[in-house]
Amino acid sequence: MARNVVGLDIGTTAVRAAELSVRRGQVVLVRLGQVGLPPGVVVDGEVVDPEAVAEAIRALRRRTKLSGKRVVLGVANQRVVVRQVDLPWMELAELRRSLAFQAQDHLPIPVEGAELDFTVLAEEEGPGGQRLLRVLLVAAQKEMVAGHLRAVTRAGLQPVGIDLTPLALLRSLAPPTVLAEGGGALVDVGARVTNIVVHQGGAPRFVRIMLMGGQDVTEALGKGLSLEPGDAELAKLAVSAGDAAGPEAAGIIDATIAAFVEEVRGSLDFYQAQPDAVALERVTISGGGSLLRPLAERLQAALRLPVERARTLASVQVGRIGLDAEELAELEPLAAVPVGLALGAVS
Repeated sequence: MARNVVGLDIGTTAVRAAELSVRRGQVVLVRLGQVGLPPGVVVDGEVVDPEAVAEAIRALRRRTKLSGKRVVLGVANQRVVVRQVDLPWMELAELRRSLAFQAQDHLPIPVEGAELDFTVLAEEEGPGGQRLLRVLLVAAQKEMVAGHLRAVTRAGLQPVGIDLTPLALLRSLAPPTVLAEGGGALVDVGARVTNIVVHQGGAPRFVRIMLMGGQDVTEALGKGLSLEPGDAELAKLAVSAGDAAGPEAAGIIDATIAAFVEEVRGSLDFYQAQPDAVALERVTISGGGSLLRPLAERLQAALRLPVERARTLASVQVGRIGLDAEELAELEPLAAVPVGLALGAVS
């Protein structure tokens, strides 16, 4: 019997879903779609109006014809803390039982108010030959997570997991067979939240969540050209489609992208300054903001690394999802997160 699970990405401007099914050992994408969100119901990655988000999810279920009710959610915002820490070696079951105790000295928030998780990166040898576990520690504030859960349950879905969005990106864009020796960086550019994850062979090495994205360009155009938000968004989309912009608009877009690229470069420079950093070989970009035409070229020039656009659907078999080739190509850059979320539950 096929097992279906839905990866649900609640973004700033839209909710996106990817439904995966396991059929005869093959992971198959059976549904993919998105529905827009009203302004202000999700702010900086946090659900502030669960009922409005629930209504959008219900509309998404109808439009996309989702059959599965089991949902994995992604979270990525400033109320999620990610730390790489070294802990005394122990069996994984023991570490999970004692995680709150082990984590309390490494987090800037009280552990009793956080949902905790971890990913083991490596086993290390400390001073005096002590065995250590190098762990990527994740803490998400319970109050923030509760807003996501309320929206999903009010939409009639059953949450079966909550995942860190950067780790979902790894599953869809960097399976363990990729770059086994060298390192890569994934940059998923949303409307307001950008996720950066450095990996080696699909194993995470560094994570940063930035509150910058495509909406910064929209707002800069609106302010600089005295445009209403809808008109500013249309101007940005025209540039993304390759249409020429006027000199004033082009200058605004260039300045906003330059600030964004500098933040990404600063994050990767910080990582590469660490003594155990892996050398980066390439950068892969995804997300709606990655479609802005000058971005890939600017990143490549600043980072002096090859920058390629994500091929999200290469990690799954595409079934009969009711979309033509043009519609599928339009959604593929936006699918990295929901596909990766669902992959975590079916793999």
